[in-house]
Amino acid sequence: MRRTKFYPLFTFLFSTLILQAQVKPLTSSEILLNLKKLNVLGSAMHIAAHPDDENTLLLTYLSKERLVKTQYLALTRGDGGQNLIGPEQGEYIGIIRTQELLAARRIDGAEQLFSRAYDFGFSKTREETLKFWGENNILSDVVYHIRKNQPDVLITRFPPDARAGHGHHNSSAFLAELAFKMAGDPTQFPEQLKEVKPWQPKRIVWNTFSPGFSNQKPTDKGSFITVDIGGYNTYLGKSYAEIAAESRSSHKSQGFGSGANRNARVDFMMHKDGSPAEKDLFDGVDLSWSRVKGSEQVALLVDQAIRNYNVNYPASSVPVLVKIYQELGKLDAQNTYVQQKKAEVEVLLQNCLGLWFETNPTDYAVAQGDRAEVKVSVVKRGNYPLKLTKLQFLGVNRDSTLSLDLKNNELTNLTFTFQIPKSTPISQPYWLEKPIKNGAFQIDDQSKLSTPENIPTLQTAFTFVIDGQAFTFSKPWVYKSTDPVDGEVYRPYEIRPEVTANVTEKVYVFADNQPKTVEVLVKAHRPNVKGTMAFEVPSGWRVEPAQIPFELPEKYQEKIVTVKVFPSAQQSEVKLKVITKTENGENAYSLKTVDYKHIPTQTIFPTATTALVKLDIKNKAKNIGYIAGAGDEVPAALRQMGCQVTLLDEGALSKNLAVYDAIVVGVRAYNTEERIKYFQEKLMDYVKNGGTMVVQYVTAGGFGNTLKVKEMGPYPFKVGRDRVTEEDAEMRILQPAHPILNTPNKITTKDFEGWIQERGIYFAVEWDKNYVTLFSANDTGEAAKEGSLIYAPYGKGHFIYTGIVFFRELPAGVPGAYRLFANMISLGKK
Repeated sequence: MRRTKFYPLFTFLFSTLILQAQVKPLTSSEILLNLKKLNVLGSAMHIAAHPDDENTLLLTYLSKERLVKTQYLALTRGDGGQNLIGPEQGEYIGIIRTQELLAARRIDGAEQLFSRAYDFGFSKTREETLKFWGENNILSDVVYHIRKNQPDVLITRFPPDARAGHGHHNSSAFLAELAFKMAGDPTQFPEQLKEVKPWQPKRIVWNTFSPGFSNQKPTDKGSFITVDIGGYNTYLGKSYAEIAAESRSSHKSQGFGSGANRNARVDFMMHKDGSPAEKDLFDGVDLSWSRVKGSEQVALLVDQAIRNYNVNYPASSVPVLVKIYQELGKLDAQNTYVQQKKAEVEVLLQNCLGLWFETNPTDYAVAQGDRAEVKVSVVKRGNYPLKLTKLQFLGVNRDSTLSLDLKNNELTNLTFTFQIPKSTPISQPYWLEKPIKNGAFQIDDQSKLSTPENIPTLQTAFTFVIDGQAFTFSKPWVYKSTDPVDGEVYRPYEIRPEVTANVTEKVYVFADNQPKTVEVLVKAHRPNVKGTMAFEVPSGWRVEPAQIPFELPEKYQEKIVTVKVFPSAQQSEVKLKVITKTENGENAYSLKTVDYKHIPTQTIFPTATTALVKLDIKNKAKNIGYIAGAGDEVPAALRQMGCQVTLLDEGALSKNLAVYDAIVVGVRAYNTEERIKYFQEKLMDYVKNGGTMVVQYVTAGGFGNTLKVKEMGPYPFKVGRDRVTEEDAEMRILQPAHPILNTPNKITTKDFEGWIQERGIYFAVEWDKNYVTLFSANDTGEAAKEGSLIYAPYGKGHFIYTGIVFFRELPAGVPGAYRLFANMISLGKK
């Protein structure tokens, strides 16, 4: 019998939804390990600034040896980091690094948390960092997480001072220590108490590799305890270091692939506040069921489950697990450990029963208001009676009552078709729903921070009856396909607007008053979409035609439309906005897909805009060869300057290089491109014979980023870690008569206005006398640095190394960056 019923989505606890979405099959020995975890009531929260800051070995030890609830709070999503695998920057590299963190946590067993802080790039001081973020807002987030999750122990990764090496690192420890004092005080952030209660952790410690970052013994008695975190887990067949290496290797966009260190590892925990630990990290913390009132029967049953576990027949544990669940239901439902252990029991039941269930739409995306066909599949592999009694389809207000006795190892398939409500929110990451403002994501509802990513709107709740007890497990809809190389591939199911518009270039540069043709890709996300496209530009700019009709009969059909954009008579930097209008309303969404094999496909819907830049720029270089590095968008910017750009692969490098007015080397190319060393001599001959070569920044080594050549230039120079992080730092001109500063564009201090994130990174720190430096710059309170751009003539040609962050400034449409880059590639041209 089947019936339809309407009910509110929020009937189900979000924590349960998220937990069930992440259930993975366990081996029989892992089930036993998780049964033992049922007997441990304690938690620890590790706090640092970025993805890859975390001590994955410590997280693994805590979650899989100590069996406590373990969380990693990264204040940022790593948005300001570099990207070794593609061109994404800013919030888009943050999208990648978020997913890499979640992949790491699935391996090491910890949970992931974030604050609203935006990673704006390297910062040298805590003062700058907290001014940019807004200290009180991010402090509030740390306090919220402590109150929400009630950790017994806080563990910082860095000290709250200059030894942290990064203003974000320093700030993470500083805020953690403040939050430790505040979380238990109801007068601090009292608005949070509508949702959470004050909570005081037992202690806060700083996790160091050695006492105080030195080889000295601790001078204060009781200041340190040692923790052996390098053990071996027989249930898993791996050491914690091996598991941690797998976890750390999830950070692929940062090039942090790690080999396993199978030696013993002892870390130090320096006491910072609270009750000092004498011998153990959890000294004085009750890790037993006695911390939950009335739980005596639960404790007895858990002991029974562990004692009687049959590794050859995990399903034999089902009856006692059902009893544990029923006893938990008699306890305080608001108790965090009651909630946690009920969720753990649900996971154990699924694994003991060999239960697998999911909902697979026939397509990977659906538009708001469109129809979706799904297939529901259920199978249980444990030989134990199980009945499926109800399916509830969250987000479409439907349910189906069933009475299916599931037979062992027999797959049950059911199909349904649903109308997706027009009001269903699109699959936009919650932290990107509003523009980034004042150094932070604008998240009005702080409770959204309880989960690291969106709670999927479209889910199916499966109700099973086990030993007379009803259990409801929820999972999001997920698209599944079979790739001929990778096999079965899962992709998050996306809710899309009915139409999107993507301007094909991020920036259009106008060097004169002539119009440019701008292309817009309009894409349908349901069949039979038609409407008009309109364009918004500030006064002084003009778009012709002002509106364009479109009609797209097929889902996913794309069409290129073109308009002419006429620039302002005055120099200016503005945004062109594209608005699509249909009978269902209007939107200004574009579509961006972040697609890498090591993470689930991520789709984002940024506002459909492009930058328009009118500036006084001349460029004498027309034919550019470009050696791509770790992924950047400089080639597109060069084309905007009127250059023809050829990407120089191995074949192109083997041919005549004299045809190029300049050869530009992409960021980190000398770190990442193995074969560049075979062409280095030829590149130097190109320069010697009259060519111009511009090398963008390389890293100073470490994490597999060593240089592929002994010398990058015609004369020796070394790159260090010097940088200028203040984007408005004064750029003092050292050689005012130098051609790079005069031809074909006169470079002045005005050209360094409006820069974003930083001035430069990985400056030259030592150089041969044949090099000339052109700029001097420094962050506040530091000595001047001259290595941001070094130049040397060589033979008939010109060589430049620069750490100036053109890879950020050019895609952002910064006028002065275009003018300076045009001068560099124009060297020697008449």
